Amino acid sequence: MPAITWEVLEKQNSETTASIIELYETNDEFKQLSDRLCKEIIARDTEDGDKLQKGIQLALDKGVLPKDNEVEPTTKVSVTGKTADVVADEIIAALGEAPSKGCVMTLQGLSGTGKGTTVSKLKEKLPKAQTWSNGNVFRSLTLLAVTDASEKNKALQDMLTPENLDSYVKMLEFSKFTDKFDVKIEGLGLKHFVSEVKKTVLKDSSVAKNIPTVAEVTQGEVINFVQGALSKMAADGVNVLLEGREQTLNYIRTPHRFELVLDDPSIIGMRQAALQMGAKAYDQLKVVDKKTEDDLKEALDTQLKALVAANQCGKCISIKAPHAATRALSCVSRAALRSSSVFVSATFSWSYALAPI
Repeated sequence: MPAITWEVLEKQNSETTASIIELYETNDEFKQLSDRLCKEIIARDTEDGDKLQKGIQLALDKGVLPKDNEVEPTTKVSVTGKTADVVADEIIAALGEAPSKGCVMTLQGLSGTGKGTTVSKLKEKLPKAQTWSNGNVFRSLTLLAVTDASEKNKALQDMLTPENLDSYVKMLEFSKFTDKFDVKIEGLGLKHFVSEVKKTVLKDSSVAKNIPTVAEVTQGEVINFVQGALSKMAADGVNVLLEGREQTLNYIRTPHRFELVLDDPSIIGMRQAALQMGAKAYDQLKVVDKKTEDDLKEALDTQLKALVAANQCGKCISIKAPHAATRALSCVSRAALRSSSVFVSATFSWSYALAPI
Protein backbone atom coordinates (compact mmCIF):
# COMPACT_ATOMS: atom_id res chain seq x y z
CA MET A 1 0.00 0.00 0.00
CA PRO A 2 1.39 3.49 -0.87
CA ALA A 3 2.53 5.64 2.04
CA ILE A 4 3.57 9.25 2.53
CA THR A 5 6.56 10.45 4.53
CA TRP A 6 6.95 13.63 6.55
CA GLU A 7 9.70 14.76 4.19
CA VAL A 8 7.24 14.63 1.28
CA LEU A 9 4.37 16.25 3.22
CA GLU A 10 6.68 19.02 4.39
CA LYS A 11 7.53 20.01 0.80
CA GLN A 12 3.94 21.16 0.15
CA ASN A 13 4.45 20.93 -3.62
CA SER A 14 3.42 18.83 -6.60
CA GLU A 15 5.24 15.81 -5.17
CA THR A 16 3.11 16.11 -2.02
CA THR A 17 -0.19 16.23 -3.91
CA ALA A 18 0.85 13.35 -6.20
CA SER A 19 1.67 11.17 -3.17
CA ILE A 20 -1.65 11.98 -1.48
CA ILE A 21 -3.57 11.21 -4.68
CA GLU A 22 -1.80 7.85 -4.99
CA LEU A 23 -2.70 7.08 -1.39
CA TYR A 24 -6.38 8.10 -1.61
CA GLU A 25 -7.48 7.73 -5.23
CA THR A 26 -9.67 4.70 -4.43
CA ASN A 27 -11.11 6.23 -1.22
CA ASP A 28 -14.83 7.03 -1.59
CA GLU A 29 -14.68 10.16 0.57
CA PHE A 30 -11.70 11.44 -1.40
CA LYS A 31 -13.59 10.81 -4.65
CA GLN A 32 -16.59 12.71 -3.25
CA LEU A 33 -14.44 15.69 -2.22
CA SER A 34 -12.54 15.67 -5.52
CA ASP A 35 -15.74 15.61 -7.55
CA ARG A 36 -17.15 18.60 -5.66
CA LEU A 37 -13.95 20.61 -6.01
CA CYS A 38 -13.70 19.82 -9.71
CA LYS A 39 -17.23 21.09 -10.30
CA GLU A 40 -16.53 24.23 -8.25
CA ILE A 41 -13.36 24.95 -10.20
CA ILE A 42 -15.00 24.55 -13.59
CA ALA A 43 -17.99 26.64 -12.48
CA ARG A 44 -15.76 29.41 -11.15
CA ASP A 45 -13.60 29.38 -14.26
CA THR A 46 -16.72 29.72 -16.39
CA GLU A 47 -18.08 32.55 -14.23
CA ASP A 48 -14.73 34.36 -14.23
CA GLY A 49 -14.45 33.91 -17.98
CA ASP A 50 -17.90 35.44 -18.47
CA LYS A 51 -16.96 38.43 -16.30
CA LEU A 52 -13.73 38.95 -18.17
CA GLN A 53 -15.51 38.70 -21.49
CA LYS A 54 -17.92 41.46 -20.45
CA GLY A 55 -14.95 43.70 -19.75
CA ILE A 56 -13.41 42.76 -23.09
CA GLN A 57 -16.70 43.46 -24.87
CA LEU A 58 -16.89 46.88 -23.24
CA ALA A 59 -13.36 47.60 -24.50
CA LEU A 60 -14.37 46.47 -27.98
CA ASP A 61 -17.46 48.68 -27.91
CA LYS A 62 -15.33 51.67 -26.87
CA GLY A 63 -12.81 50.93 -29.62
CA VAL A 64 -10.02 50.45 -27.06
CA LEU A 65 -9.33 46.91 -28.33
CA PRO A 66 -9.41 45.84 -32.00
CA LYS A 67 -12.42 43.82 -33.17
CA ASP A 68 -10.36 41.96 -35.76
CA ASN A 69 -7.98 40.44 -33.23
CA GLU A 70 -5.79 37.73 -34.75
CA VAL A 71 -4.41 35.32 -32.14
CA GLU A 72 -1.18 33.43 -32.74
CA PRO A 73 -1.30 29.60 -32.50
CA THR A 74 -1.28 28.19 -28.97
CA THR A 75 0.76 25.10 -28.10
CA LYS A 76 -1.13 22.68 -25.85
CA VAL A 77 1.00 20.94 -23.23
CA SER A 78 -0.42 17.89 -21.45
CA VAL A 79 0.46 17.86 -17.76
CA THR A 80 -1.05 14.45 -17.03
CA GLY A 81 1.41 12.30 -15.09
CA LYS A 82 4.20 14.87 -15.40
CA THR A 83 6.10 16.84 -12.79
CA ALA A 84 6.30 20.62 -13.01
CA ASP A 85 9.97 20.28 -13.96
CA VAL A 86 9.11 18.10 -16.95
CA VAL A 87 6.35 20.45 -18.10
CA ALA A 88 8.65 23.47 -17.78
CA ASP A 89 11.38 21.70 -19.74
CA GLU A 90 8.90 20.92 -22.56
CA ILE A 91 7.93 24.58 -22.76
CA ILE A 92 11.56 25.73 -22.73
CA ALA A 93 12.35 23.31 -25.58
CA ALA A 94 9.44 24.73 -27.59
CA LEU A 95 10.67 28.29 -27.00
CA GLY A 96 13.86 27.48 -28.88
CA GLU A 97 16.33 30.37 -29.05
CA ALA A 98 13.83 33.05 -27.98
CA PRO A 99 14.91 33.16 -24.28
CA SER A 100 18.48 34.00 -25.28
CA LYS A 101 17.24 37.34 -26.65
CA GLY A 102 14.25 38.00 -24.40
CA CYS A 103 10.59 37.24 -25.11
CA VAL A 104 7.03 37.36 -23.82
CA MET A 105 5.45 33.99 -23.03
CA THR A 106 1.80 33.45 -22.11
CA LEU A 107 0.46 30.48 -20.18
CA GLN A 108 -3.24 29.65 -19.90
CA GLY A 109 -5.34 26.71 -18.74
CA LEU A 110 -8.03 25.74 -16.27
CA SER A 111 -7.46 26.46 -12.60
CA GLY A 112 -5.72 23.49 -11.05
CA THR A 113 -3.65 22.53 -14.09
CA GLY A 114 -0.51 23.86 -12.42
CA LYS A 115 0.03 27.22 -14.13
CA GLY A 116 1.47 28.90 -11.05
CA THR A 117 3.83 26.02 -10.29
CA THR A 118 4.95 25.84 -13.91
CA VAL A 119 5.63 29.57 -14.03
CA SER A 120 7.73 29.27 -10.85
CA LYS A 121 9.79 26.50 -12.47
CA LEU A 122 10.21 28.51 -15.67
CA LYS A 123 11.39 31.49 -13.65
CA GLU A 124 14.03 29.28 -12.04
CA LYS A 125 15.22 27.79 -15.32
CA LEU A 126 15.11 30.71 -17.79
CA PRO A 127 17.66 33.54 -17.87
CA LYS A 128 16.48 37.02 -16.82
CA ALA A 129 12.95 35.70 -16.24
CA GLN A 130 10.30 37.84 -14.57
CA THR A 131 6.62 37.33 -13.88
CA TRP A 132 4.08 40.07 -14.48
CA SER A 133 1.06 40.97 -12.38
CA ASN A 134 -1.44 43.69 -13.23
CA GLY A 135 -2.67 44.45 -9.73
CA ASN A 136 -0.60 47.62 -9.38
CA VAL A 137 -1.73 48.91 -12.78
CA PHE A 138 -5.36 48.66 -11.67
CA ARG A 139 -4.44 50.26 -8.32
CA SER A 140 -2.70 53.13 -10.10
CA LEU A 141 -5.69 53.83 -12.33
CA THR A 142 -7.98 53.65 -9.30
CA LEU A 143 -5.79 56.13 -7.41
CA LEU A 144 -6.02 58.60 -10.31
CA ALA A 145 -9.79 58.17 -10.70
CA VAL A 146 -10.42 58.56 -6.96
CA THR A 147 -8.18 61.64 -6.83
CA ASP A 148 -9.92 63.21 -9.81
CA ALA A 149 -13.37 62.52 -8.35
CA SER A 150 -12.36 64.04 -5.01
CA GLU A 151 -10.92 67.18 -6.60
CA LYS A 152 -14.04 67.73 -8.70
CA ASN A 153 -16.39 66.66 -5.90
CA LYS A 154 -18.05 64.06 -8.10
CA ALA A 155 -19.01 60.42 -7.70
CA LEU A 156 -16.37 57.94 -8.86
CA GLN A 157 -18.75 56.38 -11.39
CA ASP A 158 -19.17 59.77 -13.07
CA MET A 159 -15.42 59.95 -13.67
CA LEU A 160 -15.14 56.62 -15.47
CA THR A 161 -15.88 57.93 -18.96
CA PRO A 162 -13.80 56.70 -21.93
CA GLU A 163 -12.20 60.14 -22.21
CA ASN A 164 -11.20 60.28 -18.55
CA LEU A 165 -9.90 56.71 -18.56
CA ASP A 166 -7.77 57.52 -21.59
CA SER A 167 -6.33 60.55 -19.77
CA TYR A 168 -5.58 58.46 -16.65
CA VAL A 169 -3.69 55.86 -18.69
CA LYS A 170 -1.59 58.63 -20.23
CA MET A 171 -0.56 59.61 -16.68
CA LEU A 172 1.14 56.22 -16.33
CA GLU A 173 4.55 55.56 -17.82
CA PHE A 174 6.40 52.24 -17.85
CA SER A 175 10.11 52.56 -18.42
CA LYS A 176 13.52 52.11 -16.86
CA PHE A 177 14.08 54.55 -14.04
CA THR A 178 17.44 54.44 -12.22
CA ASP A 179 18.33 51.19 -14.02
CA LYS A 180 15.16 49.27 -13.15
CA PHE A 181 11.77 48.97 -14.75
CA ASP A 182 8.98 50.75 -12.92
CA VAL A 183 5.64 52.48 -13.45
CA LYS A 184 5.60 56.23 -12.90
CA ILE A 185 2.31 57.89 -11.92
CA GLU A 186 2.33 61.58 -12.82
CA GLY A 187 -0.76 63.77 -13.06
CA LEU A 188 -3.51 65.44 -11.02
CA GLY A 189 -0.83 66.74 -8.66
CA LEU A 190 0.51 63.23 -8.04
CA LYS A 191 4.01 61.96 -8.75
CA HIS A 192 4.89 58.46 -7.59
CA PHE A 193 6.88 55.43 -8.60
CA VAL A 194 4.85 52.27 -8.06
CA SER A 195 7.77 50.41 -6.50
CA GLU A 196 7.92 53.08 -3.79
CA VAL A 197 4.21 53.37 -2.98
CA LYS A 198 2.83 49.89 -3.70
CA LYS A 199 2.60 49.08 0.00
CA THR A 200 1.43 52.51 1.14
CA VAL A 201 -0.43 54.89 -1.17
CA LEU A 202 -1.69 52.12 -3.46
CA LYS A 203 -2.92 50.12 -0.45
CA ASP A 204 -4.91 53.01 1.03
CA SER A 205 -8.52 52.14 1.79
CA SER A 206 -9.80 54.80 -0.61
CA VAL A 207 -8.02 52.90 -3.40
CA ALA A 208 -8.64 49.34 -2.24
CA LYS A 209 -12.41 49.63 -1.88
CA ASN A 210 -12.81 51.13 -5.37
CA ILE A 211 -10.57 48.79 -7.37
CA PRO A 212 -13.43 46.46 -8.45
CA THR A 213 -15.42 49.42 -9.80
CA VAL A 214 -12.49 50.72 -11.84
CA ALA A 215 -11.25 47.28 -12.94
CA GLU A 216 -14.66 46.46 -14.37
CA VAL A 217 -14.36 49.21 -16.99
CA THR A 218 -10.60 49.27 -17.68
CA GLN A 219 -9.83 45.79 -19.03
CA GLY A 220 -8.93 47.10 -22.48
CA GLU A 221 -6.93 50.07 -21.20
CA VAL A 222 -4.86 47.82 -18.95
CA ILE A 223 -4.26 45.26 -21.71
CA ASN A 224 -2.89 47.98 -24.00
CA PHE A 225 -0.69 49.42 -21.25
CA VAL A 226 0.63 45.98 -20.38
CA GLN A 227 1.37 45.16 -24.01
CA GLY A 228 3.62 48.20 -24.25
CA ALA A 229 5.36 47.37 -20.97
CA LEU A 230 5.99 43.75 -21.95
CA SER A 231 7.44 44.77 -25.30
CA LYS A 232 9.93 47.09 -23.56
CA MET A 233 11.00 44.36 -21.15
CA ALA A 234 11.46 41.77 -23.88
CA ALA A 235 13.48 44.24 -25.99
CA ASP A 236 15.77 44.64 -22.97
CA GLY A 237 16.44 40.90 -22.92
CA VAL A 238 13.94 39.99 -20.19
CA ASN A 239 11.88 36.80 -20.49
CA VAL A 240 8.43 37.84 -19.28
CA LEU A 241 6.12 35.09 -18.00
CA LEU A 242 2.45 36.02 -18.18
CA GLU A 243 -0.04 33.56 -16.74
CA GLY A 244 -3.80 33.88 -16.98
CA ARG A 245 -7.03 33.39 -18.87
CA GLU A 246 -7.58 33.09 -22.58
CA GLN A 247 -10.01 36.02 -22.75
CA THR A 248 -7.31 38.56 -21.89
CA LEU A 249 -4.19 36.75 -23.06
CA ASN A 250 -5.65 36.68 -26.58
CA TYR A 251 -4.94 40.42 -26.76
CA ILE A 252 -1.27 40.10 -25.81
CA ARG A 253 0.82 39.82 -28.96
CA THR A 254 3.41 37.08 -28.81
CA PRO A 255 4.20 33.93 -30.80
CA HIS A 256 5.06 32.09 -27.58
CA ARG A 257 1.68 30.90 -26.33
CA PHE A 258 1.06 27.78 -24.26
CA GLU A 259 -1.94 26.09 -22.66
CA LEU A 260 -1.74 23.45 -19.93
CA VAL A 261 -4.27 20.65 -20.38
CA LEU A 262 -5.23 17.48 -18.52
CA ASP A 263 -6.28 14.33 -20.34
CA ASP A 264 -8.83 13.74 -17.56
CA PRO A 265 -10.33 16.96 -16.07
CA SER A 266 -11.35 15.09 -12.89
CA ILE A 267 -7.68 15.16 -11.89
CA ILE A 268 -8.12 18.89 -11.22
CA GLY A 269 -10.45 18.03 -8.33
CA MET A 270 -8.07 15.38 -7.03
CA ARG A 271 -5.19 17.85 -7.06
CA GLN A 272 -7.16 20.44 -5.14
CA ALA A 273 -8.42 17.88 -2.62
CA ALA A 274 -4.88 16.61 -2.07
CA LEU A 275 -3.59 20.19 -1.81
CA GLN A 276 -6.08 21.09 0.91
CA MET A 277 -5.62 17.84 2.82
CA GLY A 278 -1.84 18.13 2.67
CA ALA A 279 -1.77 21.74 3.85
CA LYS A 280 -4.09 21.07 6.78
CA ALA A 281 -2.32 17.85 7.80
CA TYR A 282 1.00 19.68 7.72
CA ASP A 283 -0.35 22.45 9.98
CA GLN A 284 -1.74 19.80 12.31
CA LEU A 285 1.52 17.85 12.66
CA LYS A 286 4.26 20.47 12.43
CA VAL A 287 4.17 21.01 16.23
CA VAL A 288 4.69 17.29 16.89
CA ASP A 289 8.31 16.21 17.43
CA LYS A 290 8.27 12.61 16.24
CA LYS A 291 5.96 11.65 13.39
CA THR A 292 5.39 8.14 12.08
CA GLU A 293 3.73 7.09 8.83
CA ASP A 294 0.70 6.12 10.91
CA ASP A 295 0.57 9.65 12.35
CA LEU A 296 0.62 11.12 8.85
CA LYS A 297 -2.07 8.78 7.56
CA GLU A 298 -4.29 9.50 10.55
CA ALA A 299 -3.85 13.26 10.15
CA LEU A 300 -4.73 13.06 6.46
CA ASP A 301 -7.78 10.89 7.28
CA THR A 302 -8.88 13.43 9.87
CA GLN A 303 -8.57 16.34 7.46
CA LEU A 304 -10.36 14.47 4.68
CA LYS A 305 -13.31 13.76 6.97
CA ALA A 306 -13.33 17.40 8.10
CA LEU A 307 -13.41 18.69 4.53
CA VAL A 308 -16.17 16.31 3.51
CA ALA A 309 -18.20 17.04 6.67
CA ALA A 310 -17.81 20.81 6.24
CA ASN A 311 -19.30 20.51 2.77
CA GLN A 312 -22.17 18.28 3.91
CA CYS A 313 -23.31 20.47 6.81
CA GLY A 314 -22.50 23.77 5.14
CA LYS A 315 -20.85 25.23 8.24
CA CYS A 316 -17.67 25.00 10.28
CA ILE A 317 -17.23 22.02 12.56
CA SER A 318 -14.63 20.72 14.94
CA ILE A 319 -13.26 17.20 14.75
CA LYS A 320 -11.49 15.56 17.68
CA ALA A 321 -8.15 14.00 16.80
CA PRO A 322 -7.99 10.54 18.43
CA HIS A 323 -4.29 9.75 18.09
CA ALA A 324 -1.59 10.98 20.50
CA ALA A 325 0.10 12.86 17.71
CA THR A 326 -3.05 14.73 16.78
CA ARG A 327 -4.42 15.18 20.29
CA ALA A 328 -1.79 17.89 20.74
CA LEU A 329 -4.06 20.15 18.74
CA SER A 330 -7.30 18.75 20.19
CA CYS A 331 -9.36 19.63 17.15
CA VAL A 332 -9.30 20.83 13.59
CA SER A 333 -8.92 24.57 13.28
CA ARG A 334 -12.27 26.27 12.70
CA ALA A 335 -10.53 28.99 10.75
CA ALA A 336 -8.99 26.38 8.47
CA LEU A 337 -12.33 24.70 7.91
CA ARG A 338 -13.89 28.01 7.01
CA SER A 339 -11.65 28.03 3.95
CA SER A 340 -12.33 24.42 3.02
CA SER A 341 -15.04 25.27 0.52
CA VAL A 342 -12.72 27.62 -1.34
CA PHE A 343 -10.21 25.87 -3.55
CA VAL A 344 -6.64 27.03 -3.65
CA SER A 345 -5.23 28.48 -6.83
CA ALA A 346 -1.80 29.92 -7.53
CA THR A 347 -2.71 32.44 -10.20
CA PHE A 348 -1.96 36.11 -10.64
CA SER A 349 -4.80 38.55 -10.91
CA TRP A 350 -5.50 40.20 -14.23
CA SER A 351 -8.72 41.99 -13.39
CA TYR A 352 -7.87 42.20 -9.70
CA ALA A 353 -11.14 41.67 -7.86
CA LEU A 354 -13.05 40.47 -10.88
CA ALA A 355 -11.19 37.34 -11.89
CA PRO A 356 -7.77 35.74 -12.25
CA ILE A 357 -5.91 36.70 -15.36
